[in-house]
Amino acid sequence: MNGGSREIREGYLDSSFIVSRGDRQMATLYLLSTSPNSGKTAVAVALGQRYQEQGRRVAWFKPISTTVVAEAGRLVDQDAQFVRAVLNLPQSVTELSSFALTPETVREVVETGEPLDGRDEIRRRFAAVAAEADLTLVEGGTTPVEGTLFGLDARSLVEMLDARVLVVARWGSVFVADEILWVRGMLGARVAGVVLNAVPKSRETFAQGAFSQVLAARGVPVLAVIPEEKILGAMSVRELAEVLGGTVLTAHEHLDELVENLSVGAMSVDSALSYFRRKPNKAVITGGDRPDIQLAALETSTKCMILTGNLQPSPVILGRAEEVGVPIVVVRHDTLTTVEIAEQYFGKIRFHQPQKLRRFIRLFEGRMDFSRLDAVLWGGQ
Repeated sequence: MNGGSREIREGYLDSSFIVSRGDRQMATLYLLSTSPNSGKTAVAVALGQRYQEQGRRVAWFKPISTTVVAEAGRLVDQDAQFVRAVLNLPQSVTELSSFALTPETVREVVETGEPLDGRDEIRRRFAAVAAEADLTLVEGGTTPVEGTLFGLDARSLVEMLDARVLVVARWGSVFVADEILWVRGMLGARVAGVVLNAVPKSRETFAQGAFSQVLAARGVPVLAVIPEEKILGAMSVRELAEVLGGTVLTAHEHLDELVENLSVGAMSVDSALSYFRRKPNKAVITGGDRPDIQLAALETSTKCMILTGNLQPSPVILGRAEEVGVPIVVVRHDTLTTVEIAEQYFGKIRFHQPQKLRRFIRLFEGRMDFSRLDAVLWGGQ
């Protein structure tokens, strides 16, 4: 079926995408992101919880996965682990995802010239997951083109699974409109609408007004405008230590605290206190040979302290950090390299922390046009 061959006029519902089985209407909603780290998983969980609370049976499936880790000799999708736990899904983690898209997989196809066809396995697993569900949420790749080498790009998957599409677009700039309209041109009437995520406060009124009107006139209703918030781009201390390859020395019980800001302790001790007080909930990155800066950081709102150069802090610093509950992380990199690595990840961490997810769900529920989405999925029933 070619989704681009049919059009939906404003105010009309194309019910040909609604599937009935017995006395039940079944719906499949594909969550498509225009760029990495758009918030698809968080949107999936928010939708899943809402419809579960309404008594609907919700399933979740991820056809292709790049967020895999090796566990007990098998590849496991991290998003599948998270969503399964939050939505209390009955399937195993391996049943919830299908095709592991790894650099090794791509290299094998390129080197051998032999195509890998995962479509039959995706169909089989999807059918099993969706069999008893009223709504199956399908989480797409990081971009619409991911999986093209294997015939598993967004358009191919959406048509194969006969799904409606909810676009999740991270704001970035006004040019996100081009990405959204490109998806609309590619998938046509299958696009139910778009969620604009991480919209800066200064652009929120514009996004809700003129920007949304332009998209609606082009056939893409804006179903939600989610404002940008510091905490939603935060990293946990544990995640920060992992991406830096650091060793945690103190306050291990505080590793799940969220870091919203980075501060670099490269100034004189006289100005350190006033500088550190400007940013709350921060990680302080400083040399392991600067005990004066380290003590100043521990007297302010510091979530963790990262000591560079693989230098161990003094017993006095260790004792004070333990006393105030601040994890100290020692890394081998120099200060500049440490800052560069950390900045690559800020704002790009998935919503796998309970406090971040709870905040996102509250924002989402207060701004999402559920009545319009319900009409798309079930004809308003």
